[in-house]
Amino acid sequence: MRHLIQTSDLSIDEIEQILRKATLFLNTLDSSAKRPTQSLAHTNIITIFFENSTRTLSSFECAVKNLGGSITRLDVSRSSTSKGETISDTAANLNAMSPHAIIIRHQSSGAPVHLTKSVSCPIINGGDGAHAHPTQALLDLLTLKQCLGQNLAGKRVGIIGDIKTSRVANSNIELLCRYGVDLTLIAPPHFLPSHTSLPCTHDVREVIDSLDAIISLRTQTERHSKQNYGSLRDYAHDFCLTRQLVGDRDIIIMHPGPVHHNIDIEDELLKDPRCKVLDQVRNGVAVRMAVLEFFILGSEYHGQAS
Repeated sequence: MRHLIQTSDLSIDEIEQILRKATLFLNTLDSSAKRPTQSLAHTNIITIFFENSTRTLSSFECAVKNLGGSITRLDVSRSSTSKGETISDTAANLNAMSPHAIIIRHQSSGAPVHLTKSVSCPIINGGDGAHAHPTQALLDLLTLKQCLGQNLAGKRVGIIGDIKTSRVANSNIELLCRYGVDLTLIAPPHFLPSHTSLPCTHDVREVIDSLDAIISLRTQTERHSKQNYGSLRDYAHDFCLTRQLVGDRDIIIMHPGPVHHNIDIEDELLKDPRCKVLDQVRNGVAVRMAVLEFFILGSEYHGQAS
């Protein structure tokens, strides 16, 4: 039994297996004549999200149902955690129901790891604090490969925005560096990580001509103890991606969502064919289908993938 807590839990070979399977799933999802295999029939997966989510929760639910499994969503607001039950007790009780996997999102970094001590099924991290969001990084990787080619070594990708508190940034940095991507971090000084060996800039205009893709991030206002910029309008003046900034450059625009309109990305640019936000959402369902198969079916999955 294995868990997916962060991208480093997977080797490059395993990631490639997952992406190949996700691509096959995309082909079946796009065809009215084909439907994905019901490989997770007679399985039950539990979701327990302590933070709000639209894309991640919905795409995991779609992924489970596409593979013939059943999904049980724990309503945290009505669960015993609101009465003081510990997360360990919650995990132990859920585990007693014999789920085949538990998908968790939590505001505290390390919560999914804590759950692994109390369960006998795979834990899939749907995002924990400012630590990691592995399935988002996997779907971003698939999107970049679709747009830039299978070999990403030497491709130049910028990550712009609130990097310091972003679990998406953390997971993408770990994963894309392993693929040889040339990463540049773009943010105001207080939004950059304290320690990084990656090149950093406070001015997107300095580097945009050299970038093949740019991943914009939401300002994580809920993770700031105090407002550390004059206003969102001030932030947007320097760091919002606009059509004027991008011009006619051959560049891919991405964002994990939710997008702060005209703060992270200008509305007009969101409609541009170079913007792959909805492609990321589509890829998310297929990637999460492949991840669930990988971790629930284990050796059976490896045999199919080979």
